[in-house]
Parts: sequence; C-alpha cells; structure tokens
Amino acid sequence: MYKGKADLNAVTHLQNGEECILVGYGQSMMPIIRSGQSVKVTPMTEEVTLEKDDIVFCKVNRHFYIHKISAIKNNNNSYQISNNHGHINGWISRKQIYGKVIEIL
Repeated sequence: MYKGKADLNAVTHLQNGEECILVGYGQSMMPIIRSGQSVKVTPMTEEVTLEKDDIVFCKVNRHFYIHKISAIKNNNNSYQISNNHGHINGWISRKQIYGKVIEIL
C-alpha cells in the first residue's frame, strides 16, 4: 500500500487500483482532519458512490486537495469541492476525483 503526500504520485497509485495512506497539510479540514494526519483513500471506480459531505482526494484548478464534496449537480456529473470552513474551491467532474477517504487514521 502506497503511503505518501496527497500529490501526483498518489494519483498514479490510485489510478493503478491501489488503496493509499495519504497525508495532507494545512488547517482547512480542521477539526475533521488535522494538518499532517493520515487518511486511507480507496481508488475511484464505477462502483464508488459519491455523496454530499464525502471527503475525497481530488484536483481543482491545478491543486490537489483532500476536501469535502459540498454540492452535486448534473445527474452526479459535477461536484463542488470545499474545505471544512465553507471555502469553495470550485466545481469538478468525477474524473478529477482520484479517491474517496474511507478512514481517518
């Protein structure tokens, strides 16, 4: 199982079907996730369902985030990504979501 930062290396492992232990830094997901705390991420597949308030590893405007889905539209084809303090990062498609957080370690 890959262990590392929430970056392009993690994307490669997730796209190859590996679960990953990822670490993000910053205060934006407090108090759910602390800076430097690890999370277990499962790769995105057709079977993975995404709902509002799920935490995902994704890319928005050239930046990688472990953030929340704050809204869904267009028949589950567009996802609004936000931090835990209400700051909206933007809208992305499912293909920009690389994994879903299944456990906060």
